[in-house]
Amino acid sequence: MFSCHLFGIDRQVYYRKLKRKAIKQHKAMKVMNLVRSKLMHMPRLGGKKLYCLLKEDLKALKIGRDKLFDILRANHLLVPPKRSYLVTTNSHHRFRKHSNLIAEMEIHRPEQVWVSDITYIGKRDKPCYLSLVTDAYSKKIMGYYVADNLNAESSLQALKMAIKQRVYKTAPLIHHSDRGLQYCAQDYQHELISNKIKCSMTQHSDPYENAVAERVNGILKQEFRIDTHYLDLKTMKTIVKESIDIYNNQRPHYSNFMHTPNQMHQQNEIKMRTYKTKTSSKLEFAAS
Repeated sequence: MFSCHLFGIDRQVYYRKLKRKAIKQHKAMKVMNLVRSKLMHMPRLGGKKLYCLLKEDLKALKIGRDKLFDILRANHLLVPPKRSYLVTTNSHHRFRKHSNLIAEMEIHRPEQVWVSDITYIGKRDKPCYLSLVTDAYSKKIMGYYVADNLNAESSLQALKMAIKQRVYKTAPLIHHSDRGLQYCAQDYQHELISNKIKCSMTQHSDPYENAVAERVNGILKQEFRIDTHYLDLKTMKTIVKESIDIYNNQRPHYSNFMHTPNQMHQQNEIKMRTYKTKTSSKLEFAAS
């Protein structure tokens, strides 16, 4: 007599249950192998974006989005975002500050508005700062520069890289930033003027005034972990370069309707996704 009979369990039901469990475990292992192939390059990529990248493979395995999230949760891969903030803006200076030209603007094409910001990626004994210039429509990082100081030259180098990589060179372009010394400096303003780029600046300390730039900073820190290495400047530059290359070419954006920044930058037919903030009635740019 089988022990399952002693407990009033049908033997066939028992073995069918074991078989289903084995099939589910085998399928979950296949899913995890697919997930790990993406997380090798983007170790903290969100579940929605993983589902987008793996959709066809998951469909073949008959795995939907909710099931994928269950598997990620079971393997402790739904990591809550890290929240950190360090002020890198010095707006107390003698240089001219410009008005906000994009507050009510509808952005409908690439290279209509660029947003710039500086973010801290070092620590006290090894300070490191990343200057970024990002296209507000496509979320593509157009220019960047890593330095061990907050000199205006670093932001200028990022701007020059962005200008060099412009695709739509004759289209009108607005450069938007905070009111920091780096962006108000004479050399930076001269570079904008000589390339016929209009200057726009935030009017207050509200991060929502430069939401796209703030969000891209967060993606590079939270998903690519560029602020956790604390290595020498040369190595940090290599890490940032590789991370931005993956970000521009492989990472899908919710605000781009799951296109990568490069894919979004190559067209102008998709309407940019926006959202309303909890603290403001104004539409802000989505950047996830």
